[in-house]
Amino acid sequence: MAKPERPPAQPGPASKGPSGKDAAPEKAGGKADSQGITPRAQSYSEWYLDIIKHAQLAEHSSVRGCMVIRPHGYAIWEKMQRELDDRFKATGHVNAYFPMFIPLSYLTREEEHAAGFAKECAVVTHHRLKSINGTVQVDPESKLEEPLVVRPTSETIIWNTYKGWIQSYRDLPILINQWANVVRWELRTRLFLRTAEFLWQEGHTAHATEAEALEETHRMLGVYADFAENVMAVPVIRGRKTPGERFAGALDTLCIEAMMQDGKSLQSGTSHYLGQNFSKAADVKFLNREGKLEYAYATSWGVSTRLIGALIMTHSDDAGLILPPKLAPIHIAIVPIYRKDDEKQRVLEEADNVARELRAQGLTVKLDDRDTLQPGAKYYEWEMKGVPIRIEIGPKDLEKGMLCIVRRFVSELAGESPEDQRKRKKSFLPRAEALAGIKDILAAMQGELLDRARAQHRARTRVIDNLSDFERFFKEEGGGFAWVHFGGDSKDEEELGRRFETTIRCIPFADQIPEAARGSGTCILTGKPSTHRVVMAKAY
Repeated sequence: MAKPERPPAQPGPASKGPSGKDAAPEKAGGKADSQGITPRAQSYSEWYLDIIKHAQLAEHSSVRGCMVIRPHGYAIWEKMQRELDDRFKATGHVNAYFPMFIPLSYLTREEEHAAGFAKECAVVTHHRLKSINGTVQVDPESKLEEPLVVRPTSETIIWNTYKGWIQSYRDLPILINQWANVVRWELRTRLFLRTAEFLWQEGHTAHATEAEALEETHRMLGVYADFAENVMAVPVIRGRKTPGERFAGALDTLCIEAMMQDGKSLQSGTSHYLGQNFSKAADVKFLNREGKLEYAYATSWGVSTRLIGALIMTHSDDAGLILPPKLAPIHIAIVPIYRKDDEKQRVLEEADNVARELRAQGLTVKLDDRDTLQPGAKYYEWEMKGVPIRIEIGPKDLEKGMLCIVRRFVSELAGESPEDQRKRKKSFLPRAEALAGIKDILAAMQGELLDRARAQHRARTRVIDNLSDFERFFKEEGGGFAWVHFGGDSKDEEELGRRFETTIRCIPFADQIPEAARGSGTCILTGKPSTHRVVMAKAY
């Protein structure tokens, strides 16, 4: 089908942006001006921060190490919340809320837990301010009898609460989730990935038997893995942490690990089997079915706003943010194009009708009728923000009964030029056909993003059997996920970390191990016998 003639855009900059639309020119050296993004090949870390800035996801706060999550970024988090919350409730969990202040004595009841978080804790020691010599200062007479720790995680205060809820096996299980903020006083921070304060959910469950608690630990890791792959379009490896990487106070920590475009790993969810450690610390006993007193068995599990960082680094490109449709706050942006007043009325009326019909399908639509921006600026903004589909409507489209559909992402074809790919993102369809097929386009984009992420994962994964190949992989080839035999202890693990800046991301579950990585072997560092491989990588 021949493309309909497009009406001329309103006057604007002469140069073209990422989709061939009006945009600002680039500076020499590959760094665009205030509207542009540092190319990934030039600086991956700058590219990441540029995406956050120009997609208006978050910004640094005036408070050290903290961030302001802007509306577009928070809307993504809200979509994540809804998806996860539905999954939690489908598995029998309910939401509650517990105090953010934890008495210091609570935290220190579980020694390993206290030691694990000691360096990251923010502590409240006074309860009021006072005007002294014309300045507001901490009132020295307001010192608390016991310092309060600002919540780094909630196991201790929740289990102190459970002490009053649990007397009998009939009170179990308790399946509670909390949506909250936490504070961990990080020295080095990066937006979404590591901040002094961040948002998360934390599940805390109590069980009558070890078997039930272990089943819960694995069930919730499965929930996270399903969410990552089927909603975030991020492939993950499921496994358990080494003893040195376990959650402080846990007997076992399960995790999902995702590979970012630069080959580094991002821990994207954890589920902990806590045994009876926290019930013993809080003295939570119950009368079991045999009429004997027993300590309850515990789990905890959580994900945080770092998942937004995972989205950025898995899917986005040098043109801006790319979002899987299931997490896009706006599915479709409609941009009306006109030059004359009589065109404006007709175009806006059609744009409004299209928006209403799409919303009736359950889709989120933004009709961008701002008259303060040229169409090219609008194209650029919605592309930068990762909106999956843009619909352009002009007078010629009305006459021909067509809609211009522009996809934010299409799968790459072998040998295809960037220009050809940009052309393939745009299609002109009869109005009825376009509206009827929008959901199919979104579903296809969701699947294609997962396929691309899986291909990236495979391309940067190696089965490695000796230290020289391991060194070459990380120091010369750019790294990724290395499947290696490891038979050493925590000191050997630390030595590999010092030499190659790698960590053991997980000991993968049996069903996660590819055929080429199965079987026994020898540790790449010590030469000791090894029955299984681990996944090693550089990590965020």
